[in-house]
Amino acid sequence: MSRRIIAVNAGPRMGWNTETLIAEASKGAESAGATVERFDLFRLEKYTGCISCFGCKKEKFKGHCICRDGLTPVLDAIREADGLIIGSPNYLSEMTASFRALYERLIFQNLTYNMENPCCNTRRIPVLLIMTSNAPDTGYVHLVENYRQTLDRFIGPAKSLVSGNTLQIKDYDKTDWPWTMFDPAEKQKRHETVFPEECKKAHAMGTEMVTAS
Repeated sequence: MSRRIIAVNAGPRMGWNTETLIAEASKGAESAGATVERFDLFRLEKYTGCISCFGCKKEKFKGHCICRDGLTPVLDAIREADGLIIGSPNYLSEMTASFRALYERLIFQNLTYNMENPCCNTRRIPVLLIMTSNAPDTGYVHLVENYRQTLDRFIGPAKSLVSGNTLQIKDYDKTDWPWTMFDPAEKQKRHETVFPEECKKAHAMGTEMVTAS
């Protein structure tokens, strides 16, 4: 039976860095025989982060967020999936608010507050966490690692891929205000030389998610 992978885009821009890497990882999973279901968080019905209702702490709802909104189909799909690919751009030194909303509810539903068994998730799945940023790759190592470790603990064995110093727009000369913080030529060069290699890596990691599990 074909493995089912869920791919979640927590960024708003189609055809750019985050979405491209998620798409490549998805193609890798498909090349290994998996089926991929895609969710774009910026295109869902209205949703929120965790509302701290503690419904998931009741025995009959254990491991299930009981808040019903636009994220419910995503959480339900992940719960039944064989792997998760999730990506977000970096906004102001953090993942997007959309990523955080899903992350809060994905993790908290599995947190028991029980020392002997802190996680009630009995169906662990591999996770690929992707983050893109206009800052250098090394700027957010701890941020991504903290997310990776938590996903590893509550969802399943997690790996990460960071793409930094990304090309944000096609023509930096056409901005209303000069973006003097950046070297457009350097960013373009990186986009043409390094980013394709990151796409290949994402593809390979998507393949490995299926073949290694």
